[in-house]
Amino acid sequence: MQELLSTVWTHLSTAQIVKGEGIYLYDDKGNRYIDFTSGIGVLNTGHCHPRITKAVQQQAGELLFGQMNCVVPDATVKLAQKLDEITPPYINRFFFSNSGAEATEACVKLAKAATGRSNIIVFQGSFHGRTHLAMAMTTSKTVYRQKFQPLPSGIFVTPFPYAYQYGWSENEAVAFCKKQLDILLRGQTAPNETAAIIIEPVLGEGGYVPAPAPFLQHLRDVCDEHGILLVMDEVQSGFGRTVTMFCFEQSDIKPDIIVMAKGLGSGLPISAIASSREIMERWLPGTHGGTYGGGSAVASRAAAETIDVIRDENLSENAADRGSQLMDALQKLQAEYPIIGDVRGRGLMVATEFTDSNGNPDAETTKKVAAACIKNNLLLLTCGTYGNVIRWIPPLIVTNTQLDETLSVFKSALQVH
Repeated sequence: MQELLSTVWTHLSTAQIVKGEGIYLYDDKGNRYIDFTSGIGVLNTGHCHPRITKAVQQQAGELLFGQMNCVVPDATVKLAQKLDEITPPYINRFFFSNSGAEATEACVKLAKAATGRSNIIVFQGSFHGRTHLAMAMTTSKTVYRQKFQPLPSGIFVTPFPYAYQYGWSENEAVAFCKKQLDILLRGQTAPNETAAIIIEPVLGEGGYVPAPAPFLQHLRDVCDEHGILLVMDEVQSGFGRTVTMFCFEQSDIKPDIIVMAKGLGSGLPISAIASSREIMERWLPGTHGGTYGGGSAVASRAAAETIDVIRDENLSENAADRGSQLMDALQKLQAEYPIIGDVRGRGLMVATEFTDSNGNPDAETTKKVAAACIKNNLLLLTCGTYGNVIRWIPPLIVTNTQLDETLSVFKSALQVH
């Protein structure tokens, strides 16, 4: 009865899933699929991790929900304590929502309230969500905003240092993007009317492109100079996926606000923004909220257990080891199949970008390879503005043997070209 579902959803596969375990999904016919989508970066701990399942079951028998404006759920307080342990010392206040888009909206409202300014700078290729404001901040593909314009104003776009797309070295791309940001601040949004610069430390839907550390450090300097807040959107890159708990930690910078979701809840809907006491106290009580934000004791309990599992089971370290294994194997395949123009990433957030013999984006081959993988029960997603990137986001529990098996399927799929 899938025809009862709205057609607004796209579907990588129409398999009707009844069970998940580790890196695997099982459909109603008993077929097993290797899930290297992780629910689009949600299931860092894998499907139905036993510790998280047990925590959810226990919490469901104690308290399902406590509305934050009426009471303060103990599970939410304990989650804040867990987040306080894994974020920088000056980050010590947390606001909870249900999704990445909600957290994006919240961080913009916080930035505007804290600075008294109106404008936001985002980057070409960004994805920050599909609510109306978040759509205005999303530039990875026109489909996300198609037929919904005009969108909220006060959003300004500057280039992301996507060196491969430009055909430049990383240093050249960084220099160009620094200059373009300066031009933007001089020509479109003055520093004294700019509340925040928000960036994904690894560009997500735009192509899985890591932002070079020198560029992120430059953003920090610009923000410090002009009193602009620097926001790190860690929705897809956070919680061990890129080796450190948060990707920005690898660039030696201090964001003013951190946006998190996806991997935080291991499949339960929860998101958060984190900032300092000084910034959060500029947010007038009652100017933001939501019925379910912070109130789901079950989601909070799952998130707290997720953090413990990532730390106790050394999943960040496994992301580093398996990420190196994956990158090495894909680079060897790149040498054998030149249609793979670029291999890049951090930890287990890896991209293979497909280009033709002239170096142009090759979306058609990308689709064929992804379809061949699905035919052999391997789920891999595409991304990128041109749709010519396959992204590798397996659960962080993946083993070397499982990775080798998956790469074998992928190699066979490359032969469709």
